[in-house]
Amino acid sequence: MNPLVESLGPVFIVSFALQQLIELLDPILDKVIMPHKEWILSAVALVVGLLLTLGLGLRILRPFGVTSMPWLDIILTALFVTGGTKWLNDLLKIIAYKKQEVQARAMMATQQAAKD
Repeated sequence: MNPLVESLGPVFIVSFALQQLIELLDPILDKVIMPHKEWILSAVALVVGLLLTLGLGLRILRPFGVTSMPWLDIILTALFVTGGTKWLNDLLKIIAYKKQEVQARAMMATQQAAKD
């Protein structure tokens, strides 16, 4: 398997799991502490992300050869994990929209060519 996939795969899995944990906590916190829910969820996500990063030895910079500042790798990995997979979902949506746009342009060009 590709070393990059081997290194980053667990980070994506942990990000997804953490996002699911936050989604499970969200309705509970809605009822209990609504005014402070957002920062509490963020703090919980950061702490869990940091613990998982340290406990599982996850590092996102290591596969790119950055090994001189392990503390920076730990912090960036924890922040990446804390972000969950929303960025990936957003990226996939953008790609889907661009694909639809290209298909629509191709269809219009085909129709225009048929008229000519």
